[in-house]
Amino acid sequence: MKTEGDDEMNGVRKTVAAAAIAGSMLIGGVIGAVMYGATTIGAAAATTASLTAATPTPAANAPFVSNETPAHEAGESAAREAQENAGIRPTVP
Repeated sequence: MKTEGDDEMNGVRKTVAAAAIAGSMLIGGVIGAVMYGATTIGAAAATTASLTAATPTPAANAPFVSNETPAHEAGESAAREAQENAGIRPTVP
């Protein structure tokens, strides 16, 4: 047997269920965005740290030593070779 209040109760239940679903989606989206942000920040920091560790910067007072291997010389521009021959640290590719 169905009464008049059953229809109203079903409407309330639908509204509560819709609100619960929308709220859980919103909270899930916020948690996902926070986790994504934390992983990208962590990945960027790790990449920067590994790059700086992998490429040491020569000391300012260290003498420049030219790489005269045939493989290196083959791909070198004339301007770079002139700088190396002059004892200047190359500034051109």
